Amino acid sequence: MTALSLEQASVIVDGALKYARENGLKPLAIAVLDARGAQKFFLAQDGTSLKRGEIALGKANGAIALGVGPRTLNKMALERPHFINGVALSVGGPVVPVPGGALIRDAGGNLIGVVGISGDTSDNDEAAALAGIAAAGLTAETGG
Repeated sequence: MTALSLEQASVIVDGALKYARENGLKPLAIAVLDARGAQKFFLAQDGTSLKRGEIALGKANGAIALGVGPRTLNKMALERPHFINGVALSVGGPVVPVPGGALIRDAGGNLIGVVGISGDTSDNDEAAALAGIAAAGLTAETGG
């Protein structure tokens, strides 16, 4: 199993920012975590609102904690809100169960990390994440 490198995380962030610029997205906050849930890379563009970074981190943290894509986490929150509340209390960090990121898998299908993005609509945040992961030559899993 490979580990997510700092270089890969940097390429993901750069790819997401490139997508955001080319598509006129609002300023983004981007959190990239490794498979253990440890922060690998974080960036908040000038002009993001005060708590966008925490929201991006919460999107990533919830997905990696349960090993499911953010869209799956969102569906779980709608169907089983008490379970997601319990997860939020037990994982040791924020959990924001809405789309706006993706799990990151290597060529062998191994889970190596997650990216969470906040700043624009959830669909646009997710599209930026997908672009970043693709730029790094990795596979994204949104759960959608």
